[in-house]
Amino acid sequence: MGGTAPALQVTDLTAGYGPVHALRRVSLTVPEGAVVTVLGGNGAGKSTLLRAVSRTLRFHGGAVVSGTVTRDGRPLDGLPPDRVVAAGVSQVPEGRQVFARMTVEDNLRAGALGSRGGRAAKAAALRRVHELFPVLAQRARQPAGLLSGGEQQMLAVGRALMAAPGLLLLDEPSLGLAPLTAARIADAVREINAQGTAVLLVEQNAALALGLASLAYVLEVGEVTLAGPAAELAASDEVRRRYLGVVDEAAAADAAGATTAHPVLSRWEENR
Repeated sequence: MGGTAPALQVTDLTAGYGPVHALRRVSLTVPEGAVVTVLGGNGAGKSTLLRAVSRTLRFHGGAVVSGTVTRDGRPLDGLPPDRVVAAGVSQVPEGRQVFARMTVEDNLRAGALGSRGGRAAKAAALRRVHELFPVLAQRARQPAGLLSGGEQQMLAVGRALMAAPGLLLLDEPSLGLAPLTAARIADAVREINAQGTAVLLVEQNAALALGLASLAYVLEVGEVTLAGPAAELAASDEVRRRYLGVVDEAAAADAAGATTAHPVLSRWEENR
């Protein structure tokens, strides 16, 4: 089934925290070898989605209520997080969350703990990380807490890559970074994808995300309200106004009147 099934298939996923459903019947697909982005504001459910996929949601007091998540056609539902990593899915959490007192080298070694490969595979993964981020090789013996924010983000990505995932989950990788550093992270994501790793990218920087992705989804209050090719969403008046900061009065008037052409956006109009 591998090679024909999507890298990730989420179907009718409902999840939340206690009585609050942060996700409601969310469905999305990450084709094999693709970069897919999920856009949305704070509280839209983006991080909850990634946690539900990586099976770490319970560590945050949440739970999946219903729906299915499959990787290469195999269900991830019910697996512990380490088995999800062994199935080829690694997550880079929001805020980097490196082990500050551990060295860069030890942080990277920690990322390989859940992988199925032997010593040779781990050595190959380390070479790949050092090729992507040479600074991590230069700072190998330095405590991770002494790295800059951008370097810590590189370390967080590198740590996830140590498990040689087929699918990388990225949660707000550009958050808090200077534009030039964010652009370097984006270049690394392109290279990671070019090497064959599929990517599910959660990102508030819509311009960066849409430039990386081939497919895009928009989450609003836990529901998918738009989905399609990233280039089409980038050209959408609603996306341009809400996420790209483009103000075009004529386009805005047209979009406001196009209720029949874009019924999925009616919820946005009602909430204003």
